[in-house]
Amino acid sequence: MIEAAYALSFLTALSLVLLKLSINITAPRQWTLQQTVTDAYLTYEKALAQRLPFADLLDDDSPWPAYPDKSEEVVSLGKLPGGAPIEGRVIRTRIPNRDNFPVDGGRGTTADNPAGMRVWNFQSLLVYEIGGRDYVKSRTVVRSQ
Repeated sequence: MIEAAYALSFLTALSLVLLKLSINITAPRQWTLQQTVTDAYLTYEKALAQRLPFADLLDDDSPWPAYPDKSEEVVSLGKLPGGAPIEGRVIRTRIPNRDNFPVDGGRGTTADNPAGMRVWNFQSLLVYEIGGRDYVKSRTVVRSQ
């Protein structure tokens, strides 16, 4: 009877150690999964900034308002195994190049910008939380016309 109690105690302790090890192994996988999902969403943001017509990007109702204004929205990035949602906030703004003409938000002159190019940086920031800490990733698309 005593030998059976010792064996049962030993197996219980061993199973708790193995459970702890398996939990430690899955935690980095969830981190990797969240990094992959957030990178994928920022790829979507980059593609959106690259494919929209330039006129739509500079409209008053553009998804990227002119700096210092910004647009914010909560987005669903995906789900973790088990169905837990991954959410984040996307903050968008556009910043003119300093060599743009004043009408286009810059300080350029015909000497600085002889071709009259309009260059804008379309910036998307993704703010998300993992383990109670906030993280930020960004993508910037430079468009010119």
